[in-house]
Amino acid sequence: MRIALSTGGGDAPGLNAVIRAVTKSLVRQCGAEVIGIEQGFLGLIERRVRPLDPRAVAGIVATGGTILGTHNRADPFGYFGAGGADVSGAVVAYVRELGLDALVVIGGDGSMAISHRLSLKGV
Repeated sequence: MRIALSTGGGDAPGLNAVIRAVTKSLVRQCGAEVIGIEQGFLGLIERRVRPLDPRAVAGIVATGGTILGTHNRADPFGYFGAGGADVSGAVVAYVRELGLDALVVIGGDGSMAISHRLSLKGV
């Protein structure tokens, strides 16, 4: 099982604790391979991911913010870096290329809205 983890929206206290808990739980309880997406949906757009395992998330609970970074304007359905173009098709293709079984998105209303729209496209 291969699962990606993303933190989107604004930075907030406790995100590293969630990254650690989700990663350790997925690895230990499910034997999953966990991939961190850097800077929220921007990482999916720009193809920036990194492996996460218990060693990678050790000692991060007391660190503020998120080790993955976050971004609050990287909407693949209206990407600012492409003049507002819809690049969601490329994001879906990248998710398939990564062989992901699931995407865990940690964020607020905007992140959940984007996640929902991606789910309607098969993510």
